[in-house]
Amino acid sequence: MLFSYVSHLECAKCAASYSHRERHQLCACGSPLLVRYHLEALRKAWSKSDLAGRDNSLWRYHELLPVEHEAHVVSLGEGMTPLLPMPRAGAGMGIPKLYMKDEGLVPTGSFKARGAAVGVSKAKELGVRALAMPTNGNAGAAWALYAARAGIEAAVVMPVDAPYITRGEVAISGARLALVDGLISDAGKIVAQAVRDEGLYDASTLKEPYRIEGKKTMGLEIAEQMGWRLPDVILYPTGGGVGLIGIYKALLELREIGWIEGKLPRLVAVQAAGCAPIVKAWEEGRSESSFWSESATIAFGINVPKALGDFLVLEAVYATGGCAIAVRDEELLAEQREVATLEGAFICPEGAAVFAAARRLRASGWIKDEETVIALNTGMGIKYPDTVRADAPIVPPGGTLPTGSQAGEGGESR
Repeated sequence: MLFSYVSHLECAKCAASYSHRERHQLCACGSPLLVRYHLEALRKAWSKSDLAGRDNSLWRYHELLPVEHEAHVVSLGEGMTPLLPMPRAGAGMGIPKLYMKDEGLVPTGSFKARGAAVGVSKAKELGVRALAMPTNGNAGAAWALYAARAGIEAAVVMPVDAPYITRGEVAISGARLALVDGLISDAGKIVAQAVRDEGLYDASTLKEPYRIEGKKTMGLEIAEQMGWRLPDVILYPTGGGVGLIGIYKALLELREIGWIEGKLPRLVAVQAAGCAPIVKAWEEGRSESSFWSESATIAFGINVPKALGDFLVLEAVYATGGCAIAVRDEELLAEQREVATLEGAFICPEGAAVFAAARRLRASGWIKDEETVIALNTGMGIKYPDTVRADAPIVPPGGTLPTGSQAGEGGESR
């Protein structure tokens, strides 16, 4: 059996075709390129039983990934994160069938490892020696570390306000790190100039076609973990939106090869109220978003004022009968604490935004009785220590344990 059934690259807007065996960034029209596969051949050659006994990493789906030769795979064991029932949190929201796909357990501590694993592997196959990217933190950390494993040089630019831990991950990988006093859009301009000046491979979101292929494995895993019966709703924290685009792409491909049937889950793009360009576009019925000025949110990973793939996010939302919703920082911080208290899960602020959105959508009736709902937590809460205050009384040796209101409580640190 072939390791991959990859066919070609196709422009998401004009449908122009490109070879996947050559280095390509965007289409000539300036739009992202998507990876296409020989799905009809795969439908005949690949069955669910072929997954039996395979390694529990995202590479178990290698036929539906773009790397042609196994020797080029760069892996740290990423993938097959747990799909956890959340009974106590769900009961409090009125969603008894609430599940969390916990991406905090992959290497580098966030879902960005998926995109890095596949993106760096394909870059290695294409002979890339050095890459560059802007980041809000987690993506840069993942790509820097995977590039190190692949022997590829990396240059990463992030806002000076990005989480300090992700800055450390980039630095310790040996990558070239620069900070900008601005937003990820400002970091992107610096990277674009470096790409022009130094001939670096541009690994910016959707400026290379393969990150999305790693992210789509979340959708493949959800389908397999649910016994190939799909949930009613999937909520996803949306900045650049690649994860949501990828999940939608995965479900379409699974349907095409005959592994799933019926109605697709309603996809929900969750943003922060301080940076909600996708939400605004959805509310206005538009197919693309506008730049969000003066964006600010404690959920730093979704602080993206204008996503290159916004039209693909909106297409996925519209096509599945989903929606886009924005939550306030105080809502998501309260939800972060609630999930930790009820379920013992310390989720990232972006993941907390998803739970806050689920609560609101259930209260409004948009999420209905007995629907199965999956919330994506995209990273470890411990990567964002500034979202929690952990004050506690000091007890002298031989003292007694303080009780009730004397004990420290979690809360916003800002």
